[in-house]
Amino acid sequence: MPHPKTSKTAAPAPLTPSVPQHEPARPSMVKGASLLILLQLISRLVTFIANQLLLRFLTAPLLGLSTQLEVYYLSVLFFARESLRVAIQRQGTRSGHRTGTIGQDEKAAASRESQAVVNLGYLAIVIGVFVSTGLGWMYLVYSNDSTLQTPYLTQSVYLYGTAAMIELLSEPCFVLMQTRLQFGTRATAESVATFSRCIVVFGSAVWASRGHLNLGVLPFALGQLTYGTALLLVYFISGYGLASTNGFSLLPRPVSADEQFFGSLLYRPTMRLAASMMAQSVVKHLLTQGDTFLISLFSTPQIQGTYALANNYGGLLARLLFQPVEESSRSYFSSLLAATSSTTTPAVPKAKTAKTVPAAVQEAKQSFQVLTRLYVLLSAIIVSLGPFASPSLIAIVAGARWSKEGAGDVLGVYCFYVPFLALNGLTESFVASVASEAEVHIQSIWMGAFSLAFAASSFIFMSVFPLGAQGLVLANIINMLCRIVWSFTFIKAFFRKNNVDISVKSLVPGSTVALALSTLVVMHQLNVLDAAAAEPILTLAKIAASAIPLLLLITFLERQFLLECFQSIRGRKSAKQK
Repeated sequence: MPHPKTSKTAAPAPLTPSVPQHEPARPSMVKGASLLILLQLISRLVTFIANQLLLRFLTAPLLGLSTQLEVYYLSVLFFARESLRVAIQRQGTRSGHRTGTIGQDEKAAASRESQAVVNLGYLAIVIGVFVSTGLGWMYLVYSNDSTLQTPYLTQSVYLYGTAAMIELLSEPCFVLMQTRLQFGTRATAESVATFSRCIVVFGSAVWASRGHLNLGVLPFALGQLTYGTALLLVYFISGYGLASTNGFSLLPRPVSADEQFFGSLLYRPTMRLAASMMAQSVVKHLLTQGDTFLISLFSTPQIQGTYALANNYGGLLARLLFQPVEESSRSYFSSLLAATSSTTTPAVPKAKTAKTVPAAVQEAKQSFQVLTRLYVLLSAIIVSLGPFASPSLIAIVAGARWSKEGAGDVLGVYCFYVPFLALNGLTESFVASVASEAEVHIQSIWMGAFSLAFAASSFIFMSVFPLGAQGLVLANIINMLCRIVWSFTFIKAFFRKNNVDISVKSLVPGSTVALALSTLVVMHQLNVLDAAAAEPILTLAKIAASAIPLLLLITFLERQFLLECFQSIRGRKSAKQK
């Protein structure tokens, strides 16, 4: 039951009151975010149901091993395409402005721009070949004997590497759709791919169980291969239609002999920006996937499987809601703040005495405040009730076997990690949208320091104090807290340079946080967890009953803020209808 991570992206601005009429891209961002959230909800629901059925055929060590292979797969994709995607979103190709096409036919300019984006997408494929081969070889060479004795392990590693390369083949079409805000194509591709993967994984696992065959993690590998193939087919069909209509090719083609293009194919500024972000991407990925690396070093396969299960359930909300919001907002903030970003113009205005505030900066501040406050409100509910509901949920959904192995307790601690995970994704996405190349390098250095703190705290919590998987969650919280503090310091400095002030008080609803903590203390004093294992359904009923007055109180305390959000959404809908 592999679990993609989140981390690292930012949020749309669905709730700002004023959007200039001459920029239609922003409503598209909002629509795209809503579509992606719906997509994630449906696809994750299908995956969740399939995984619950699959748990009956899995052991904890096997689940832990499948998580390791998932990290290998995600690492190939991340190193090959992440920095390139961010660079294209931040800077694009701007071929229409750099090659003298101003005043020429708009269709020809758009075609040239699209061709330049497609050409850049092939860089991910080239990088992926080396990364997939290198990481796959390292995994097979450095795995311990017990891991290598797993049936069909070598074949599964090969299949995961092949699946990663097949998915990377769709990257030229993906970046093309992303720059054109074709969110519908992505929704279709990921939905079809997710559904196909679920069928293959569950079907092969059931077939092996009935035939008394031990396939190891081979069903997961076959499912991932199916996922990549489905993505490629959908993206290719959509991209081919777009290329035929607009007169460009899905294969690399010369764009311009301008010196800004390397070999007349690749836009140099975007390549330089992607290269500068690569070091940061490596550090960030090590931090994001570091829990899997460290738990494989400091724990047994049994603990690895328990943590994987808790992490899958605990990260469900992050994947359903936070990730699509953050992905859409990264594009939104990049587009909105392009003129004030330090990659294009100095962030500090020369006429500082004028105290002028760009409208885009003011809108960005409002969007960031609204999203952060909504994240905190949702997190307050999770923290106050989640730790007490987790053991009962695991007992009912995953079964008593997983509950006895401590997965419920790990999930309970994970609930405290979710707010940090959410806020880190939001703040780092904003930083990725506006940071200059020099600032990206500085962030990379700090990320390196945070990775050392993460490793040290993991060693202390898992070896010195044998807390197992719970200790790893605590180490993750420390890691995310460090990253949030750095990112918010950067964001505060960015707004200050543009004559805008933003404070923690404006982002965190103090009364709601105090109410959530009070609820947490009261639930603990009532010893709700004592009856979780013996009477899981009754325990959940009691927690649900206590959730009603909590939600009503939060709604009352935040009534003005929620009303403003509602009015803003209605205002956007009305403006769009007109």
